[in-house]
Amino acid sequence: MSGTEKGALGKTDAGFRPYMGLTFLIGMGFFTMGLMDPLYDTYLPIFLGRRLNSMGAVGTIMTLDNIFAVFLIPLVSLWSDGTRTRIGRRMPFIIVTLPAAALFFALIPYASEVSLWALILVVFALNVFKQAARGPVVALMPDTIPGKYRSEANGVINTMGGIAAIVGTIGLARLMDLDTRLPMLGATKERLPFPLAGLLVIMATALLFFFVHEKNQAEGKLVAGEKPESGEKRTSLKESLSTLFSRKDKSALRILISLFLWFLAYQGVLPFIGKFGVETLGASSGLAALAAGMVGIAYALFAVPSGFFAHRLGRKRTIRWALASLTVVLTFLFFFLPVTKALGLTGMARLALFWATMFIFGMFWVTVITNSFPMLWQMADYETVGIYTGLYYTFSQAAAITAPPLTGLLIDLAGYPAIFLFGALCMAGAWVVMGSVRSGEAEDTVQQS
Repeated sequence: MSGTEKGALGKTDAGFRPYMGLTFLIGMGFFTMGLMDPLYDTYLPIFLGRRLNSMGAVGTIMTLDNIFAVFLIPLVSLWSDGTRTRIGRRMPFIIVTLPAAALFFALIPYASEVSLWALILVVFALNVFKQAARGPVVALMPDTIPGKYRSEANGVINTMGGIAAIVGTIGLARLMDLDTRLPMLGATKERLPFPLAGLLVIMATALLFFFVHEKNQAEGKLVAGEKPESGEKRTSLKESLSTLFSRKDKSALRILISLFLWFLAYQGVLPFIGKFGVETLGASSGLAALAAGMVGIAYALFAVPSGFFAHRLGRKRTIRWALASLTVVLTFLFFFLPVTKALGLTGMARLALFWATMFIFGMFWVTVITNSFPMLWQMADYETVGIYTGLYYTFSQAAAITAPPLTGLLIDLAGYPAIFLFGALCMAGAWVVMGSVRSGEAEDTVQQS
């Protein structure tokens, strides 16, 4: 065994612990997304609804972020793959796009009071910068954390995103009702959460910039378990896609197909569970968001444990186990109304069972999300981490665009239970496709090195 190999083995003996602090700092990037997204999804439809009578038009504007994500995330991720600067290849994009996104996010409630076109312009600019930031922010983790520990690391940064969602929806959202005046901000009613969130995003970006130092190319290659090369090769989008589809091992492609299916299920169900609670289970408007909140709480609690669990059991086995469980949970929700009627459950007791079921859904959902990204990264090298990150978001956002119209039509034709059956079938399909994945485990890096 060479001295280099001994040094590498000695470094991994300490496990994930030495990388914990760095991972929390990288998680500040996920914190920014987790902070903005729930407030955007909750209140932008309200602001738009005051200017538009058509919910179809509101829904079209709300899909801007998904449409931009499909194109911008892979393109900017690839761009950052080939960037070389003194502060790294991801950081130049992060320190430009995140503060700009924070500024336009803060302007949303003020623009809504000016005119519809002012609001649309601000939303357009916000989504350009926010989606451009997402790829470099996500790719920062596999650039700096060894492949063996990326499930644990992804659990930590997903926890940061979950905490941000709780801060936004339970903390900042309550300030929408605060009616006072502040210097520079003016009246605070239905405004204050947005500039405060924007300020937190800028602070998180500053922490990233000052405390996270990207590895250079040679160091990145060693993290990926490959030998550093003397020359510098940059991989084009065409070359990356050609490699992906021409590989004898189709594991990466199968993971992308699987994640399209499980995001099809998730994005087809989650947008409608609030309306399901109100119109079918009798929840009040104030309680409508609690079902999604239970998913978020489970997300924050179980992201880290699911990463450590996958390290012991294996990523593929863990994901398939979670997909099978999600299929069962969604099948139960398909039969939820007749089952609760047979049990004699009504009112708050029935709602409590529904919320508990959504919490269980969130446990298994975060298990899938935490471990799927590391599997895909494990198949990339230093030059293609960004494009694999972009492909992940291309497939997931394509599902986010496709699913709501499909499940909305299902509700019109067959009622709310139909969306749970749709989700169960998609999760089952993802379970089948994942069965043929042959690589992406943590030990694959060790075998390569």
